[in-house]
Amino acid sequence: MRTNIEIDDTLMDQAMKAGPYKTKKDAVEAGLKLLARQAAYREILKWKGKLKWEGDESVDWTQPEAEAPARSRAQVMAAPAAAPRATVLTAAEPAPRTRRARR
Repeated sequence: MRTNIEIDDTLMDQAMKAGPYKTKKDAVEAGLKLLARQAAYREILKWKGKLKWEGDESVDWTQPEAEAPARSRAQVMAAPAAAPRATVLTAAEPAPRTRRARR
């Protein structure tokens, strides 16, 4: 989308020096992506303490399956058929929104 905006020259110079941006467009897009990512993180943080794990505690979920040690046929056959799932516990009211002070 084409948009014309007025941007403070000093701020743009600082942004261009802050990262490996070759064009002003790259710097502006990086800033917009950062804002969107921060908003997504704030949404994720609202779930803190509201999810309950019902999976197998003996399984090491930190290793990708390709890197995990090979399992014997007996271990594979004894594994539960259903994949573990997270259960969402809903609250009566949504968490209150807080506004952080700008630095």
